[in-house]
Amino acid sequence: MTRRQQAARERAQRERHERIEQALQRLPELEKLKEKQGKKTEDARASTTDAEATVMKMGDGGFRPAYNAQYATDTETQIIVGVEVSTAGSDMGQLVPMIDQVNERYSKNPQQWLVDGGYPAHNQLDQAETKTCVYAPIPKSRDDASDPCQPKPGDSQAVRDWRQRMGTDEARKVYKERAATAECVNALARERGLTRLRVRGRTKVRGVLLLHALAHNLMRTFALAPELLRMCTQHSPFR
Repeated sequence: MTRRQQAARERAQRERHERIEQALQRLPELEKLKEKQGKKTEDARASTTDAEATVMKMGDGGFRPAYNAQYATDTETQIIVGVEVSTAGSDMGQLVPMIDQVNERYSKNPQQWLVDGGYPAHNQLDQAETKTCVYAPIPKSRDDASDPCQPKPGDSQAVRDWRQRMGTDEARKVYKERAATAECVNALARERGLTRLRVRGRTKVRGVLLLHALAHNLMRTFALAPELLRMCTQHSPFR
């Protein structure tokens, strides 16, 4: 090998060693997370390619290093109003931070949040109660005879209100808007290549999500106000 080839090989070995060390340092954090979820700590896995990523179970049943991407979307315009990246495999705990992010960006809270069934942890509902009204499906009860929409002993007032709210026809009608917005935006992101990340680290991953959100919002702007596109064409010096 030439001196340059030898240096490149040594650098690759050194970088791999550093990634393994970083993965080992994060392993105790992942073990605590598994223990909190009631799972075996031996199941905790750290990624040796990206220590900040978390090894998550995929739809095909396999396990791969991944990030939990979060988009908040306006139901009327399909404009993305919030972007976040989580290293947790669960959506629990992600609701309130996104509400706070949108509030900070727009200086006001939306009146309603339509979220997936993985978000409404009881403590998150308690924190969101004074900020907005949460619409989310209620998990099925283990007892077929019990009604999950009826308050249970130990429920806080926010959780009781959520259960009763989601038991109404009006709430079910409102919640249908989520599939036409959030799922549509997620599908478009996947079609545009947001399926496999080519960067490492949470900061860079968030940058990729922001670029996708900016491109999406630009296209939605022209769809909502096509006259802007005509104005850009008319005044373009390159036409």
